[in-house]
Amino acid sequence: MGALELKGVTKNFGATEVIKGVDLSVKDGEFCVFVGPSGCGKSTLLRIIAGLEDATDGDILLDGRRMNDVAPAKRELAMVFQSYALYPHLTVRDNMGLALKQAGKPKAEIMAATDKAAAMLELGPLLDRRPAELSGGQRQRVAIGRAIVRTPKLFLFDEPLSNLDAALRVATRIEIARLHRDLKATMIYVTHDQVEAMTLADRIVVLRAGKVEQVGSPMELYNDPANTFVAGFIGSPQMNFLDAAALGFPPGQVGIRPEHLMISRESGEFAAEVSHIEKLGGETLVYARHPQHGLLTVRLFGEHDYAVSETVHLSLSRDRIFLFDPEGQRRR
Repeated sequence: MGALELKGVTKNFGATEVIKGVDLSVKDGEFCVFVGPSGCGKSTLLRIIAGLEDATDGDILLDGRRMNDVAPAKRELAMVFQSYALYPHLTVRDNMGLALKQAGKPKAEIMAATDKAAAMLELGPLLDRRPAELSGGQRQRVAIGRAIVRTPKLFLFDEPLSNLDAALRVATRIEIARLHRDLKATMIYVTHDQVEAMTLADRIVVLRAGKVEQVGSPMELYNDPANTFVAGFIGSPQMNFLDAAALGFPPGQVGIRPEHLMISRESGEFAAEVSHIEKLGGETLVYARHPQHGLLTVRLFGEHDYAVSETVHLSLSRDRIFLFDPEGQRRR
């Protein structure tokens, strides 16, 4: 079991409150992603769960047991860091099995646990190598393997893919998703990359300035954002925001996804000038500037030919718009 509950968790650094009363429940076996911009408190919250930081107030419960005064090593969790944190003088096998060795486990048990984890992560041929002989992706898999052998109730990932190049990030992301399915373990994953959040999470926790803005499945947040912050943060390219009053709506903003903004050379609701085009093969992104609504993004599937400085006409798919009040909250 690995159900986690946070009750009124706060964290102050001196006079600065960085975590502001977080309440959250993570179900056993769930993959939960904390996402938000730099400085929103997501890594601090993860460190509080791990016991690497003390909460100023509130409770952390794992399977109903209060963890606040339990040492990190006794919390039955394992953490995977962005920096790998491998011992350079130890082999892959010894790095993975170190926690079990320090716990006094028999050699046969350590061997069996490391072999099992290595097989899951396709590290078998690398067990006798040292970290300097591994690629960045292989080192991160060793760090994940080190967490697996401990059979924790809860896995914590702190931006584990940030040091990898784009291709390795995708490959390792797929491995982490497969690992979650195989282990059926509870995982909490911190990232600033909303694409990682959308592709990995059962539920996403969107944080801003130490507060939870919204919690939900990836598609719930994409299709039903609570405010302009969530609407703009979830989705790539991000949502367009237009002046609502200029479009005949109550004052505030109209939000529309790039794929729901229609473009034409002949006619539309308003004209705009093409500023930039990104031809990505499978899709084309057209960036067009309007004097009142600013820079707008249109997402088209397939290949399309538009020219910079060309005048185009844009229209909204009215059944796919979001209305927000002047404070940025969703109008229902």
